[in-house]
Amino acid sequence: MYIFPAIDLIDGKVVRLSKGDYDREKRYSVTAQGAAENFLREGASHLHIVDLDGAKSGKAENAPVIAEIVRQFNFFVEVGGGIRTTEQIQEYLDVGVSRVIIGTKAVTDRSFLENAIAKFGKCISVGVDASGGKVAINGWKEITSLDSLQFCRELKDMGVDHIIYTDISRDGMMNGTNLDIYKVLCQTQYPKITASGGITYIEELKKLENFGTYGAILGKALYENKLSLREAVRLCEGK
Repeated sequence: MYIFPAIDLIDGKVVRLSKGDYDREKRYSVTAQGAAENFLREGASHLHIVDLDGAKSGKAENAPVIAEIVRQFNFFVEVGGGIRTTEQIQEYLDVGVSRVIIGTKAVTDRSFLENAIAKFGKCISVGVDASGGKVAINGWKEITSLDSLQFCRELKDMGVDHIIYTDISRDGMMNGTNLDIYKVLCQTQYPKITASGGITYIEELKKLENFGTYGAILGKALYENKLSLREAVRLCEGK
């Protein structure tokens, strides 16, 4: 199982939100480049970056900061937030991003997603953000009537290779993640699943790995020193 330490960006600054609420934002003194350097030093090989400004505006607001991180450090980088055009996907891939995450647009425009999969294949991931089992879009501001598990099944049928599934109610709360949903997702023939939202304890990582989870995104628990990235990488990636 791959470990993805997370860098969430607002105005180019490293932040964490609680339950995806932009009004519950905590900024950290470390720069985006400093966070990436720390993660590399702790043994991480993968990195998850989210442009939170872009998630709301629909534009790649923090693309220059992200491009600089990709240029400076040797990570497998996946990027999400504000990706609404094929051109933006291509721009990220051209600067060295390994995988681009489509969220809102995957829900609102299935033909766009189909075209992206046809053109970019496994370089495309879909972010499924769930609140009460329903898919959320537009920076988690809007809750749709779409069932999150049904959506995951539809994504599999469309040829999506990888899904990042986030339980919004757990995100940034450091009270543990929703292990039950990942057990269901991994026991069913869904695409590769990366768990996101509230992962706090090393025991959770052990269970996620036993489920057959593809990856785990670690955020606030790292920044608040509740979880050791070095230990997580050693446990899950054998490094």
